[in-house]
Amino acid sequence: MQVWPGQAYPLGATYDGAGTNFAVFSEAADRVELCLLHDDGSETAVELRETDAFVRHAYLPGIMPGQRYGFRVHGPYAPERGHRCNSAKLLLDPYARAISGSVTWGEEVYGYHFDAPDERNDLDSAPHTMASVVVNPYFDWGDDRLPRVEYHHTVIYEAHVKGLTMRHPGLPEELRGTYAALAHPAIIEHLTELGVTTLELMPVHQFVNDHRLVDMGLNNYWGYNTIGFFAPHNTYASWGDRGQQVLEFKSAVKALHEAGIEVILDVVYNHTAEGNHLGPTLSFKGIDNPSYYRLTDDPRYYMDTTGTGNSLLMRSPHVLQLIMDSLRYWVTEMHVDGFRFDLAATLARQFHEVDRLSSFFDLVQQDPVVSQVKLIAEPWDVGEGGYQVGNFPPLWTEWNGKYRDTVRDLWRGEPRALAEFASRLTGSSDLYQDDGRRPLASINFVTCHDGFTLHDLVAYNEKHNHANGEDNRDGESHNRSWNCGAEGETDDPGVLELRARQMRNFVATLMLSQGVPMLSHGDEFARSQSGNNNAYCQDNELSWVPWPEGPEDGVFGDLLEFARAMVWLRKDHPVFRRRRFFHGRPVEGTHDDLSDIAWFTPGGEEMTQRDWDSAQASALTVFLNGNAISEPGARGERITDDSFLLMFNASPRPLEFVVPVNHGRQWEVVVDTARPDGVPPAGGPKIQAGDRLTLVDRSLTVLRRPA
Repeated sequence: MQVWPGQAYPLGATYDGAGTNFAVFSEAADRVELCLLHDDGSETAVELRETDAFVRHAYLPGIMPGQRYGFRVHGPYAPERGHRCNSAKLLLDPYARAISGSVTWGEEVYGYHFDAPDERNDLDSAPHTMASVVVNPYFDWGDDRLPRVEYHHTVIYEAHVKGLTMRHPGLPEELRGTYAALAHPAIIEHLTELGVTTLELMPVHQFVNDHRLVDMGLNNYWGYNTIGFFAPHNTYASWGDRGQQVLEFKSAVKALHEAGIEVILDVVYNHTAEGNHLGPTLSFKGIDNPSYYRLTDDPRYYMDTTGTGNSLLMRSPHVLQLIMDSLRYWVTEMHVDGFRFDLAATLARQFHEVDRLSSFFDLVQQDPVVSQVKLIAEPWDVGEGGYQVGNFPPLWTEWNGKYRDTVRDLWRGEPRALAEFASRLTGSSDLYQDDGRRPLASINFVTCHDGFTLHDLVAYNEKHNHANGEDNRDGESHNRSWNCGAEGETDDPGVLELRARQMRNFVATLMLSQGVPMLSHGDEFARSQSGNNNAYCQDNELSWVPWPEGPEDGVFGDLLEFARAMVWLRKDHPVFRRRRFFHGRPVEGTHDDLSDIAWFTPGGEEMTQRDWDSAQASALTVFLNGNAISEPGARGERITDDSFLLMFNASPRPLEFVVPVNHGRQWEVVVDTARPDGVPPAGGPKIQAGDRLTLVDRSLTVLRRPA
C-alpha cells in the first residue's frame, strides 16, 4: 500500500477521485494509526507519521468511497490528568461524513472494567463499535438553490424523520421511516397543502442508542445523543449505510427545495454520546479528552450543563472549529437552510456563565456562510442561569418558551395571564425590542417534541410516562395542561367537544400571533401519546404520527382543515406577520387616524390599567389595523391589508362581546372556534359596529373588515 504525506486540511477523510486524504487532530496522542477495516473483520493499520499543528495526516491512493475506517490513538491513559487514550479502542473520526453499523454494548467499548472502574480496559472494541466511512462528495444538485423564505413568511413544521413517515398509508413499506420518505410526493403534498414553508427535522446527525435504554428494550428515538456531527444518521437510510445515507439525505433536500420547502436541522453541539466518566469510549474521549470536553477541577470528571453527562469545551479552538466546519458542511454540501440549536445556552458557556459575547457567537456572526441561514436557539440548558429567553444576540431567533407557557395559561384559565398574553400575541417586545430585534425573533409554539402533544395538552392533567421504565419520574411535572374534565380517554361528548374547541383555540392563537409559528408534527391530526410527555425512548406507534387512512371523521375530524385554514389566513394577511412591532398609535400617511392596534374589554370599551391588572380578567378584543402597517413592502411600496377584530373568551362561561364603534362599520366572521369546522362559510351575515356577539366559554372569534 502506498502512503503519501497528504495534507493537514481539511480534517476527516477527503476523497478526490483517485484516493483519500485522512487528517485527525490530537494534541494528546503520542502516535495515531489509521485502521482500514475489511469485511472479514480484519484491519490494515497505517501510522499517520506526518504532523502539522497536532493534526496527523496521510494520503492513500486507491482508497475509494465505501471504505470503512477508524483510528487507534496511542497516548496517556491517566484519568486523574484528564487523559483517556487507549489504542485498544477503535475510534470514530470526528469529521466522518458517514458512519456504518451500530454499537454492540458490552465492556469492550468502555475504557475501564465494570467491576474495577479505576482499571484500564484493553479489550478490543473494533468488533463491537461503529466505523467511519469514506464518502464520495459528488452529487448532481442541478439548479437547486436555498429557498430563502423570509421569516415573516415562515411557517415551521417540527418533525421526526421516522415518526412522520412510519405510518403513512401512501408510502411503500420499504421507504417508511427514511430520508427517501421525506421526498415522497405524499409527504410533500401534505406539507404544501398545510402551508408549511420550513421543515425542522429532529436530530439527523449520527446518534447512538444508549446502553441503558438498549438493556431496557428501548431506543433513543429522539436522537439527542450525537456522535457524528457530519454524518446523516444511518438507520434513516432505506438502502445501506456505506455512504448511501448521504446521497439519500441530499435527494430528500433537493425534492423538498423543488417544492419550495426549507430544511432546518435540530443540532446537538452541546454534548456527545460518550457520557460522563463512566461512559463509553467511541471517539472524542479517546482522541483527546481534555481538548474536547469541559472537565471539572478534578479532571476525572465532566462538567455537565446538559443533563447528559458531558458538555463540549466551548473555549477550545478545536471544538469551535469542529462546530463551525460542521455547520458550513451542512449548508454548502448538504444544502440545508438553517439550524435549531439544542440547549443553546451551553454553547455560550465559554467559561462558566452564559455569555452572549462568547467566541461561538463571534464566529457565527462573522461567518459568511453560517450567518446567512436561519439560526434558532433553544435558549436554555440545565446549568446555573441557563434560562436565557430573550438574551441571544440580534442575529438569532429563539424558541419562545414564555409564549408557550403564557398561551397555555390563558386557555386553561390561570389568573393574571391576560396582560402577559397581550405581549406574547404581539411579538414579545419585552423580550426582543431592546436589542434591536423584531417580532420575528420569536419562534412561537404551543407544543413541540418535548412535552405533551396538542391533543394530550387538553386531555391530561398529569404525565403518564410509565412506559419509559422510570416509574413516571422522568419528564416535566408542571405542564400547564388541563384535561377539560376527564383524565385521558373518555366518551363524554361534552368533554370531547371542549377538547376539540381548545385545540382549535391553540392553533388559531398561534397563527394570529406576531412572530414565527411552529407546529409539531401530527398535531394537525390530534395525535396522542397517551399522556407521555417525554417519549424520547418510544420508537413505536406511541410516537409515530397516526395518519388517517381516508377522510377524517369523529370529533376531531375537522382539525386538519381548520389548521390549513388558519395557516392560509395568516399567509394571506400581512397584518398577522408584521416585521416591526406595533406602535400603539396612528401611522403617518394613512387615510384614517386609528392606531395600528387597540385593546378593548368585552363591553367594547378601551382597556384601562385596572382592566389589565384584574386577576380574573380572561377576555378581550384586539383591533389590528390593516391600514396602519408601518413597514414597507419588498419594493418599498406601502402595505395595506384588511383590518381584524380578535375576540378572545378564555373564561369558563359564555360572554357577550360588543363590537367597538369608530373602528369600522361592517364586519364579517371569518373564524369561530365554537364551530366544529372553526370557519364559517363565506357570505354569512354582516356584523355592524355596536352589535353584540355571544362567545361560548373558551372560544375565540375573528372578524374581518375589508380594506
